[in-house]
Amino acid sequence: MADETENENLQPANDRIIPINIEEEMKAAYIDYSMSVIVSRALPDVRDGLKPVHRRVLYGMLDLGVTSGKPYKKSARIVGDVLGKYHPHGDSSVYDTMVRMAQDWSLRYPLVDGQGNFGSIDGDSPAAMRYTEARLKKIAEEMLADINKDTIDYQLNFDDSLEEPTVLPSKIPNLLVNGASGIAVGMATNMAPHNLNEVIDATVAYIQDREIDIAGLMQHVKGPDFPTGGFIYGHSGAKDAYETGRGRIVMRAKAEIETYGNDRERIIVNEIPYQVNKAMMIERTAELVNEKKLEGISEIRDESDRDGMRIVYEIKRDANSSIVLNNLYKYTSLQTSFSINSIALVHGRPMMLNLKDIIRHFVDHRHEVVVRRTRFELAEAQKRAHILEGLLIALDHLDEVIRLIRSSETPDDARTGLIEQFGLSDIQARAILDMTLRRLTGLERDKIKEEYAELMKTIDYLNSVLADEDLRMKIITDELLEIKEKYGDARKTQIVHSAEDMTMEDFIEDEGVVITISHEGYIKRTPLTEYRTQARGGKGSLGSNSRDKDFIEHIIIASNHNYMLFFTEAGRCFWLRVFEIPEGSRTSKGRAVQNIINIPKEEKIKAFIKVKNLKDQEYLENNFIMMCTKKGTIKKTSLQAYSRPRANGINAININEGDQLLEAALTDGNSEIVMALRSGRAIRFNESKVRPMGRTATGVRGVTLAHEKDEVVGMISVNSPEVTVLVVSENGYGKRTDIEDYRVTNRGGKGVKTINVTEKTGELIAIKDLTEKDDLMIINKSGIVIRIAVSQLRVMGRATQGVRLISLKGDDAIASVAKVEHDDDEVIDTDAIAEISDEELAAAAITEPEEIEDESEPDDTNEEDDTLEEE
Repeated sequence: MADETENENLQPANDRIIPINIEEEMKAAYIDYSMSVIVSRALPDVRDGLKPVHRRVLYGMLDLGVTSGKPYKKSARIVGDVLGKYHPHGDSSVYDTMVRMAQDWSLRYPLVDGQGNFGSIDGDSPAAMRYTEARLKKIAEEMLADINKDTIDYQLNFDDSLEEPTVLPSKIPNLLVNGASGIAVGMATNMAPHNLNEVIDATVAYIQDREIDIAGLMQHVKGPDFPTGGFIYGHSGAKDAYETGRGRIVMRAKAEIETYGNDRERIIVNEIPYQVNKAMMIERTAELVNEKKLEGISEIRDESDRDGMRIVYEIKRDANSSIVLNNLYKYTSLQTSFSINSIALVHGRPMMLNLKDIIRHFVDHRHEVVVRRTRFELAEAQKRAHILEGLLIALDHLDEVIRLIRSSETPDDARTGLIEQFGLSDIQARAILDMTLRRLTGLERDKIKEEYAELMKTIDYLNSVLADEDLRMKIITDELLEIKEKYGDARKTQIVHSAEDMTMEDFIEDEGVVITISHEGYIKRTPLTEYRTQARGGKGSLGSNSRDKDFIEHIIIASNHNYMLFFTEAGRCFWLRVFEIPEGSRTSKGRAVQNIINIPKEEKIKAFIKVKNLKDQEYLENNFIMMCTKKGTIKKTSLQAYSRPRANGINAININEGDQLLEAALTDGNSEIVMALRSGRAIRFNESKVRPMGRTATGVRGVTLAHEKDEVVGMISVNSPEVTVLVVSENGYGKRTDIEDYRVTNRGGKGVKTINVTEKTGELIAIKDLTEKDDLMIINKSGIVIRIAVSQLRVMGRATQGVRLISLKGDDAIASVAKVEHDDDEVIDTDAIAEISDEELAAAAITEPEEIEDESEPDDTNEEDDTLEEE
């Protein structure tokens, strides 16, 4: 029986349980939550630019009476009032909102006037709300003006005990002027602040021409205007944001290079980008300096005070201040970006807005406010006019009115009598009964008549406003211009040329460097200033601490901003900027080339070309790459074909089996080519003898080898009669000869003798074109480097043996030769020259030229029509 009773009691409960699909319930609940966040928390209204919490704080302060002309009130009092009446959330959310509206580095035009510690740009927290005080700014009162004239709609607060505004009347286009940021569910907003003058000018321009386009509006609104100042780089980001609602603004600190003392420099920063924490920025910069990621800074100081911001970066004596500043922009928050995402609530729905949309919705809002305000003022004027009409009737029949009132037993009888006898309304009758005796004097009667006449004029004007939209727009315009006159100021953020103009070159000093590539493929770049001119025949200074059995094979003189084209022995081309090559000292081994560019491990770099620019179309079309192989093949291709190499390289020339690419040179189409053979012979012919071919072609015969083991050792491109030809043998002998000593022939011949090859000199290993202004840099297989002024080498005959250029020990031999532009101001660095024994000095003495009989063979001038395979 008890069980039956229990079951009966449970039955009704089971009837109240409604089975639902948990997936559908979660979806519905999450949508409700997300919409609540979107509409009631995170996104601003397009009309007043405020989120609910901001609106409640301002309205709560107005309700509390803390306007700009009243004394400050404790922040805790304000927060408590807002919390208790309108915003039932944490007190910190209300206080943080009020604090931010008081910070002049957070809002372009602060809305709250704070007294006390309201935080700092260093990220310091504000004092507790019990210590600080606040009141409204005058500009905030402009946003609240006419709120009591039925200009906006109200809604019930959280407990239905009070009403709060759904939007503020706002004479100011606050969404543009102060911006907004917020993260909702599935969407976010981030809108930049702007200059009040510019925004109002654009709004007025829109009112005057509704068909104005965004480009027309941008004639007034140049770009964001951040409260912290600084620079905006370029118009493209702002243009994108104004046209589409999305854009990226690049911001930079305002910095200048200041000279002090005799020759010291420092960077002074007076303004930093918006929303950057100054203290954290300085701390992070110091870390980068300690980690050696930022070079050239000796000290960082923050000298900011109440008069303004001042951050000092002391620059080392040997550093370039401009390069340091560009690196600060690159690696620190001195340069940052502001991503604009213009999403706001339009009629309660989130929408992406462009510049014209925002202005249009604000003007529509102001138009509605003016209409509602006019209707309210008209109704109030009509009510007052109605009462004044009753008073005037009473004054015109004063004696009868007094007699009626005196004869009435009660006020209600008097009111009824007035209504019946004079045809008055109940309101008019009550007003007459409430009238004091002093209003019956002649002066007061005249005042009532004057007031009524003025009211009638006002009513006529208000009616004309309601009937004429152009007049309403003129009112909006006049009010905006009045706001501009009161609160407008100059721009704080300057807009300068496009940030896209900034390239890696701006962070790298364009100085001369020596690029060295070892036999095993290690590469580095070293400042040219580390190498100093030494006396000819000297022992030299150590140029590289190469690994065992490795030696420097290529020496390239370039500047950091040049482009480099690397050519492998297999005929592939790779592209690299000089500053992308790792820097190393003279004694460091460098870094494997394969770790920098994707060169196959089995291939070696055999040739290179230094190019100033790969983006100038005219330059590309009028220059050519001339390539030669060890077997005497030569090929000419337009530089245009090599202007866009891929990461994995491109085919530069088709190489036949058993052959290798040896040299590549940049020519202008009018040069003369000289090719030298290991057997000591050379050929000279005009570049025009080689027609341009495609990248995948093999080329044509350039020179005929003397025997099977002979091979080409080098090629030079000559376009000046002042050039002399330098040839160097493997045992350290070399000489200079006038280019005219090599007569011009057709390509494909055997050439003429260029050096007398003997057992003493060794075979020919290099050919270079030099002038008196050049220096010669020689490196041998053991890593010893020597630099010689070319002017020390006299010009001699083509078939002579030459002079000793460098003293060699044992089986050592010359590995590579390069020319360097001569520097007249350069002095001998005696510390860099190794100590040399008397025996070595004697061995290094200048060898007198050994003149020998010219044994040159007749030129083979019969050009063979031997175009090789071309794909």
